[in-house]
Amino acid sequence: MRRKMFSVIAGCLVFLCFSGMAFSAEVTPYAIFKGSTLNHVIQAGTLKVGMEIEYFPFEYADKKGNPIGFDVEIARLIAKDLGVKLEINDIEWTGLIPSLQTGKVDLIISGMTRTLTRAKAVSFTDPYFVTGLCALVSKKRSPGLTSVDALNQSGKIIAVKTGTTGDLIAKKRFPKAQINRFKDETACVREVVTGRADAFIYDQLSIAKHRKQNPKNTYALLKPFTYEPFAIAIRKGDYDFLGWLNLFLETVKKDGRYKALYDRYFHGLIP
Repeated sequence: MRRKMFSVIAGCLVFLCFSGMAFSAEVTPYAIFKGSTLNHVIQAGTLKVGMEIEYFPFEYADKKGNPIGFDVEIARLIAKDLGVKLEINDIEWTGLIPSLQTGKVDLIISGMTRTLTRAKAVSFTDPYFVTGLCALVSKKRSPGLTSVDALNQSGKIIAVKTGTTGDLIAKKRFPKAQINRFKDETACVREVVTGRADAFIYDQLSIAKHRKQNPKNTYALLKPFTYEPFAIAIRKGDYDFLGWLNLFLETVKKDGRYKALYDRYFHGLIP
């Protein structure tokens, strides 16, 4: 009985040993690279990028309907340095992360703030742009408002775009106010312009633009009250692609290409 038991145990140990060796042989740096999005993109010859093309000046459409903007140009540089073609997929904001997770796109670059919550679902690169949330305020409903803290009171109405950091922050920062959510940025602005909302919470560049476009009905609190680092999102745990993208960002910031795009799209826009 003891000999049989010993034989069984020995057999199990040998099996586990060889199984472990086989597993170790499979999980090599080369095997990881073969399974990475970086390798997939190179082999396919096409980089599929997800963005919502309605966020000036990061991604928007020209008169012919072609996507243009800062993020679009960054995506073009990525594709060029990879030596592949670029395919831009215009996706509604709330569908961007699901599209990445299901493989419809290889990465997201769409003015997306990297947050602890989003980082549970995707991996983020180092920031490529930093901004903060500000407020577009209605002259009709809230004349003389000097601080965003004054929005946190009963009777105040705040418009936010669904799924944005403005949406996520507003609920925590202004619990006493009524938060109205809208699918489109333009709808949020309309609420403020018409006096149906006291304020619209969004990023500094957009708020500055909307105030400039609607000077009779709005004013802006342009001192950011949050830290908003925009980053490129990729599928969770794809460290080969993450390393390449971070090196890419470091490179374009050092060789002048990033500054050229920054000056082109943001000159005169940031207060």
